[in-house]
Amino acid sequence: MTDVDVAVVGAGVAGLTAAYELGKAGREARVFEAADVVGGRMTTLREDGYLIDTCAEQMAERGYEETWRLLAELGVDPAAAPPIGRGIAMWRGRARPGVAQTRGLVTGAGLSLRARLDAARLLRGTFDIERPEHSRLGEATVAEFAAPHHPDLLDYLLQPVVSGFFGWDPARSAAAPLLALLTAVGPPPTWRAYRDGMDTFARALAAKTDVTTGFPVDEIVDDGSSARVRGGAWEISARAVVLAVPAPVAARLHPRHGSAFLRECSFTPVVKAHLLLDRPLGGPDYALVVPTAENGTVSTVIFDHLKHPGRAPEGRGLVTLMAHPAVVPELLEASDEAVASRLTGAAEPLVPGLGSATRRAIVRRVRHALPEATPRALASRSGFEAGLGRGVVDYAGDWVFLSPCSEAAVRSGVRAALRLAVRPAKERAR
Repeated sequence: MTDVDVAVVGAGVAGLTAAYELGKAGREARVFEAADVVGGRMTTLREDGYLIDTCAEQMAERGYEETWRLLAELGVDPAAAPPIGRGIAMWRGRARPGVAQTRGLVTGAGLSLRARLDAARLLRGTFDIERPEHSRLGEATVAEFAAPHHPDLLDYLLQPVVSGFFGWDPARSAAAPLLALLTAVGPPPTWRAYRDGMDTFARALAAKTDVTTGFPVDEIVDDGSSARVRGGAWEISARAVVLAVPAPVAARLHPRHGSAFLRECSFTPVVKAHLLLDRPLGGPDYALVVPTAENGTVSTVIFDHLKHPGRAPEGRGLVTLMAHPAVVPELLEASDEAVASRLTGAAEPLVPGLGSATRRAIVRRVRHALPEATPRALASRSGFEAGLGRGVVDYAGDWVFLSPCSEAAVRSGVRAALRLAVRPAKERAR
């Protein structure tokens, strides 16, 4: 006798998608989430009239087919995620607009002419976002990929982008997943943000699924035909389990997985300071990426009030500072006051008046923020994928495709549900 048919561990969009799709296929799924809210890395904090996206900042209208399909099924109007309509600037002595846009080939966007020509040539072609290991780039790191070209390509484009949005180290992280994502999502002005916070999608999915929050899971015990989900004094038996948590957490919860990919699939931590301002600052671009050579403490400045006017009360502003990967390890252990002071001070030359405009700072630390596509993880990914669906425990998350975006998480949830849904009926009845 089992307590549940399918136990889904993790109420991020991967786990919620898996549970929703399993329900459509006639299987009963229950989601268990350690936090008190759903969304995982797509949660939104609501404070004093501010909408603060704690991890994910935007989505795309291109390359997000499964996301848009599900939003339509859930009755979420596309107007709930309007285009941001603004671009990204690169800091090189000053903010230089046009990053990842055609106009950047003309204006420079911080790049020399030679580097612009290199970038235009190298970003041509098709890359498989679900199977980045099949790319012609092989297992080259971002730094290795850029090495034969003008130094600006790495220093004033690739490094600021991978560090500023993913928290990656270009000397450790593989180039193929990066280029697959960049070529799939289109230019920044077409990117979108949910009007009512980035948790909009997760909340819509949760309304259609059975979710238990405040339920931390400590261990998954798999006997080959069923599983036991243990958390504190609780134990629940299940015919199948979907682990929809970051890879390092999945490896800890189910240590007998035997997967080289899970052992190699590391995640980068992120530290952010969300500054609640008494007036709007910045513009016209909604984000500013900052090369290591120009700062080294702040990697990205996001003007959240420019993503959508509802992110801050009228006449006020909201700015998010993302720490540079080099300083994240020490900031993970520092006090909130120390983090806010250090990041705000480092960002003052980038955004004059930031310190005096700040009414309050909210610091967020995400220890497993984004999957780090190292060459070793890339080399073992296809073997891991080939083995999915053969055991009691399955997996979902953006890391399954080594693609740091919510669409990858959604696709992985759809695939996990499909694998479980097609299992023979007699296997389910055991």
